[in-house]
Amino acid sequence: MKLYPLALAALLALPALPAASAPKTITLPPDGLQLKPSALPGYAKAQANCVACHSAEYMAYQPPTAARPYWDAMVKRMKGVFKAPIADEDMPVIVDYLVKTYGNEQPK
Repeated sequence: MKLYPLALAALLALPALPAASAPKTITLPPDGLQLKPSALPGYAKAQANCVACHSAEYMAYQPPTAARPYWDAMVKRMKGVFKAPIADEDMPVIVDYLVKTYGNEQPK
């Protein structure tokens, strides 16, 4: 019994491997908006965690009437649904920064 024809048929049935190509690069436009600077500890944490994935415009376009539970849910969603690598201990300080900088706890 010759297995060579079967082995050859199996190899021919494999999908073709893509040819090696030169790496591609893209240049992203600069962010139009930066996080609002703050002395709050959550500012540095938001810089390290939030804008690694999206622009600061995302926070700026949230309702200025958004209360703490809204921001808490938003940060939890980013971690739980979108797998943002936010440490559990950093979440409260990020929420505090967001609600006091973009939400309904902003100084008047």
